[in-house]
Amino acid sequence: MCGELCLDPSANIIKLPNISASIPQLKSAITELQDKGYDIPDYPDDPANDEQRAVHAQFSKVIGSAVNPVIREGNSDRRASTAVKEHGKRNPHRMMQDWPEVSKTRVGHMTSGDFYGSEQAVTIAEAGSAAIEFVSRDGRVTELKSGIPLQSGEIIDCAAMSVRELREFYVEEMDKAKAEDVLLSFHVKTTMMRVSDPIIFGHCVSVYYQDVLDKHAPDLAELAVNPDNGIAELYTKIQALPDAKRAEIEADIQAVYEIRPKLSMVNSNRGITNLHVPSDVIIDASMPVIVRDGGRTWGPDNELHDTIAIIPDRSYATIYQAVIEDCQEHGAYDPSAVGSVSNVGLMAQAAEEYGSHDKTFKAPGNGTIRVVDASGTTLMEQMVEEDDIFRMCQTKDAPIQDWVRLGVGRARITNSASVFWLDPERAHDAELIKKVDEYLPLHDTTGLDIRTMSPIDAMRFTTARSRAGEDTIAVTGNVLRDYLTDLFPILELGTSAKMLSVVPLLEGGGLFETGAGGSAPRHVQQFLEEGHLRWDSLGEFCALVASFEHYGEVFNSSEAKLLGKTLDQAIGEHLEHQRAPSRRVNELDTRGSHFYLGLYWAQALAQQTEDPELQARFTEVARQMTDNEDKIVQELVEAQGQAVDIGGYYRPITAMAANAMRPSATLNAIVDAI
Repeated sequence: MCGELCLDPSANIIKLPNISASIPQLKSAITELQDKGYDIPDYPDDPANDEQRAVHAQFSKVIGSAVNPVIREGNSDRRASTAVKEHGKRNPHRMMQDWPEVSKTRVGHMTSGDFYGSEQAVTIAEAGSAAIEFVSRDGRVTELKSGIPLQSGEIIDCAAMSVRELREFYVEEMDKAKAEDVLLSFHVKTTMMRVSDPIIFGHCVSVYYQDVLDKHAPDLAELAVNPDNGIAELYTKIQALPDAKRAEIEADIQAVYEIRPKLSMVNSNRGITNLHVPSDVIIDASMPVIVRDGGRTWGPDNELHDTIAIIPDRSYATIYQAVIEDCQEHGAYDPSAVGSVSNVGLMAQAAEEYGSHDKTFKAPGNGTIRVVDASGTTLMEQMVEEDDIFRMCQTKDAPIQDWVRLGVGRARITNSASVFWLDPERAHDAELIKKVDEYLPLHDTTGLDIRTMSPIDAMRFTTARSRAGEDTIAVTGNVLRDYLTDLFPILELGTSAKMLSVVPLLEGGGLFETGAGGSAPRHVQQFLEEGHLRWDSLGEFCALVASFEHYGEVFNSSEAKLLGKTLDQAIGEHLEHQRAPSRRVNELDTRGSHFYLGLYWAQALAQQTEDPELQARFTEVARQMTDNEDKIVQELVEAQGQAVDIGGYYRPITAMAANAMRPSATLNAIVDAI
């Protein structure tokens, strides 16, 4: 239904942040639903028959950011609102830490055998269809996927990662980290790149813990321990073993930590490492924090240390190395002075969803995986060894044309330098550069600074401008859109949750995306444990402003425009008074933050004179909220400090969740009377 709505020219949609599902999260959700009485089958890790394969296919649809390809019928215009950015400069966040004089931090990436080095790409001349086939060395052909629709003018590409070279790379980097006495941290995105990256993650786990996995292979095989699910699964499943055997395995795990380099920690207090569960590995959230923290990450001793940040594929690993080198040379960024980096992202119609779709496979044997058209002509092919990772991607022409148009449009509106981050040495980007060169002359670029640069050069150019206080527009593909719209906001504002993402839909409607969802599971865990929720919802309210503005323009609604205007004023007040949720219990949390946003919005509506009816309606509301401010805040804070039961983690009971989220009787009475 939502996918159909995106094709309606009058669509006006606010999309909340993704909570991307990993396999361990999916299994936990299944268990919870089964306990609630839902007749749902277990997730089959290795389907052995047609029934299990059908179940596996159904579950695979919800892993990762399943909603994105359905509703993203437009490209992304993501930026901080003027109010948010200006407030950030006046009130710079205090999380930026100095870089040490000598920093050993660096990015470790493969130099061969990765997706970057093997990628091939072609632009389709005529519409048709394609299939992906595996051809074994003895000539047998196995069809992996058929009926892939191809549009005229679209770019398709394929690449393969050598598992043999990947594992060799892990061994080398682990040895270097141990020798250099730095932490080993791992950075991919197993939630969005839902097929490829869990496998890449799993190989890192199995290399690091290889001694344990080899020594106890028969027992672990019987328990069906899968390294792709992280070391936490091993800890959980060995609880079923006899005490002596379990203790032996646990002792052998501890022995690994003496031999291997120390791991970056997700939670030092609870002993949760970077290799614990794949859903904790979210590169766009983890790498910016390392840069923000002076090139360091948390170790087992609960202190910050230099790290080798493992990002196996070179496609975008180098941009993080470039920003690390910039900080090692020039020091930390100054949030009060840096320029703003906004983004125009090519994402419409599932553009470049690397590893997150149904065209990514583990090679079933030694041979070749090829992409063929309906006539049987080979369009692209990759030599593979068994278990190598193959992926094919598609980027349609209409979204590319719209992307170029949007990039030029933002450059015109802002008069900022606009940079297409495209690498001529990479096959996909080389095809995309041809299209950018074709479509740019269709627009008036007079007086605009529009460039095409490789990602490394673009990062150096952008960070130099940012340090000089100059704004830049990054015009990128979908994955870089994801990475940069966390990196720069975290450095500039301390968080990406306050970013506004406007998606002008191709059919004329508007989609307004909000915030960043990667940290949401940890916030919910804290809420359940101690009744404190620290989700910052300002991005949702910024999106609501844009939604009101869009509705007002499309339907000539003065009331919608006024609601957007007054909400924007309320956001400004919210920022000036620093009403964001605290991280600590028994202080202002999300509920208190929402109260203040509502208070400031009611006050703005009561003070405006453009609409007497709205003014009259909210004058009393504003008075009651103002008069009861202290009492309401006290009720909201006193509700914290103890565990909360909302009837479930993945599927809470609505009434219980509502009671937990609305603990102020005073505020409830005011709101319910509106």
